[in-house]
Amino acid sequence: MTVTRTPPPPPPRLPVRDRATAEDRNWGGVSPMLSRLADERATGVLVRERGTLYLSEGRVIHAESPSAPGLDVLLTAHGTVDVAVWRQAVDRADDHRGVGPLLVDGGQVARGALELCHLGALYDAAYFALAPSSTPGRFRYGAAHWLGSDRPVPVSALERETVRRRDLLHRIWPDQETDTAPLLRAEPVAPPALNARRRAVLAQVDGERTATDIARRLGRQAFHTLVDVRRLAAAGFVAPLPRPSLAETVPAAARSRADDPDITLLKRLRDALEAL
Repeated sequence: MTVTRTPPPPPPRLPVRDRATAEDRNWGGVSPMLSRLADERATGVLVRERGTLYLSEGRVIHAESPSAPGLDVLLTAHGTVDVAVWRQAVDRADDHRGVGPLLVDGGQVARGALELCHLGALYDAAYFALAPSSTPGRFRYGAAHWLGSDRPVPVSALERETVRRRDLLHRIWPDQETDTAPLLRAEPVAPPALNARRRAVLAQVDGERTATDIARRLGRQAFHTLVDVRRLAAAGFVAPLPRPSLAETVPAAARSRADDPDITLLKRLRDALEAL
């Protein structure tokens, strides 16, 4: 008797990320208004829900966001520029000479180091400023920033980098709660080894600080801290603080009214009348 052996089915193919799809995803958050301002070579400030972008002739020269440490924090946190020197430069800055040129001309920081730090702070704040928003942006023509325009960034480059960063965070850990919620320590089952950078982030997790708080305390860019936090979450080291339930958010006085004897009696009378 001849036995025919059926070969086993081939193993399923491993999923491969479609790079074109990731780049074209757009995530619904890049600002059409910003693109129009770039096309018309506008100068001024675009105010959005989570940050502001300063433009000069259609290019972004500075960005600020409450979610990202500013250039002052990045320069002073590790002693690159003394805090008193930074404040003096801010006080002396005017429409003709910004803070950057004053620091460079005074020998407080090298031009290359300042430009790198400024670009890092710009991309960092712009990532949050360009987040999807439910409120329209507002643009004020002619407004300038006291920092000065050392290295303008094309809007197209800023949009591409913003989309790339969103995609990177999503691939690391798709839960966005870790970006904004207070962080709790967790106990991973099989904890992997951590590098010094992530150990420093983990040491700041106390159940109250958010990723932005940790970035400011460490003097680091907020987006890079988000990357570390999401990697820690994926490894099981941290978790976002759970949001309070509806019952926990109702004031105690309102909850106690439900147990009031008069209210209970009225409910019973209503139920009796409805039964007739």
